[in-house]
Amino acid sequence: MASKLSHVDEHGRARMVDVGEKPDTNRTAVACGSIRMEPATLKLITSGRVHKGDVLTVAKVAAIQAAKRAWDLIPMCHPIPLTAIEVTIEPDKALPGLRITAQVRSSGKTGVEMEALTAVSVGLLTVYDMAKAADKGMEIGQVCLLEKRGGKSGRWTRSSARR
Repeated sequence: MASKLSHVDEHGRARMVDVGEKPDTNRTAVACGSIRMEPATLKLITSGRVHKGDVLTVAKVAAIQAAKRAWDLIPMCHPIPLTAIEVTIEPDKALPGLRITAQVRSSGKTGVEMEALTAVSVGLLTVYDMAKAADKGMEIGQVCLLEKRGGKSGRWTRSSARR
């Protein structure tokens, strides 16, 4: 298994992958996640009545900022120029809670999956931080990669991987 992991050398030691010789390609990654909460907490957030301020806007900005800093948080990530970051936060009464989706794009030598996953994770943590006074029992979950495009491996989607 170790030979298939790009961040592990032939001796099983962690390493940062050398992407210097790889060609630049357009790359996209989409990730999502959710935070479950009490229905009353969801109502507080969507009505803009949380004491700390506009939860949805702050969480969106935090997610964007996190995508730009993934390289600084995850030891083997490369700092890469991102060309676009799109974050959506949608209420889901069935959870009840919120769903966050992040799409990250770059034209470079390595993928942007970690940037998309980091964006979602920090966006969810920001929701928790801003609304914890109302609901300490919120649950963050279901953070996953939905799709990636570009690079040597081409396109991957969660639906095609689970067959």
